[in-house]
Amino acid sequence: MKGQDLRLGVRAAIPTMLGYLSIGIAFGIVASETGLSPLETLLTSVFIYSGSGQFVLCALLLAKAELSSIALTVFLTNLRHFLMNLHTATLFPKASLWQQLLIGSFMTDESYGVLLGAELKNGLTTVSPTWMYGNNFASYFVWCLSTVLGAVLGNLLPNPAALGIDFALIAMFVAIFTGQLTSLAKRLPLKKIGVLLAVVTVTYLASSMVITGSLAVLLATVTACTVGVMIDD
Repeated sequence: MKGQDLRLGVRAAIPTMLGYLSIGIAFGIVASETGLSPLETLLTSVFIYSGSGQFVLCALLLAKAELSSIALTVFLTNLRHFLMNLHTATLFPKASLWQQLLIGSFMTDESYGVLLGAELKNGLTTVSPTWMYGNNFASYFVWCLSTVLGAVLGNLLPNPAALGIDFALIAMFVAIFTGQLTSLAKRLPLKKIGVLLAVVTVTYLASSMVITGSLAVLLATVTACTVGVMIDD
């Protein structure tokens, strides 16, 4: 049963893996231009494993920022993961602490989105910690592999933006979000969904004018969650 759950988790991660392949190559190219070797690029993927955080890292390295500034900025960029992990822990109440840590440590925005999509569509009957391992680690492996490939090919593709590679992550988010929205529309009134989307949009746009984008995402998420609880029947 666990082997089947693992395969189902890997299968669910296929869209994420395809997206990671292109955006990972794009990051590898950027890392190469920053001066990172393929090995150093691999190490950033292995230990940081954050697309947005790794792109920020390269930008700060080019700016010759201090190590403390780099660490703090990458931390704030990924602060939203605390919220995602708090919610994910409630979806696996019978999982041990080590299982929860393993799931949370390798979970990304995309694997979290895939998890939410599966939960909305099929409920928690088809989602287990082993399923989540397959979802997480398949994406992790492809990300590490593609970033190294991009670093090696850095001199051959000096301008990935011209090929549209940098749009892959956005397209992947749109695909995941569309699936979630379709599932939500079957369970919630469209009026409530519209209110939540409006809250997220307005909060993010307003707060991003005075705080960083990462903190704006965090604030918009917390605000939308609060409103969602208030209007829930």
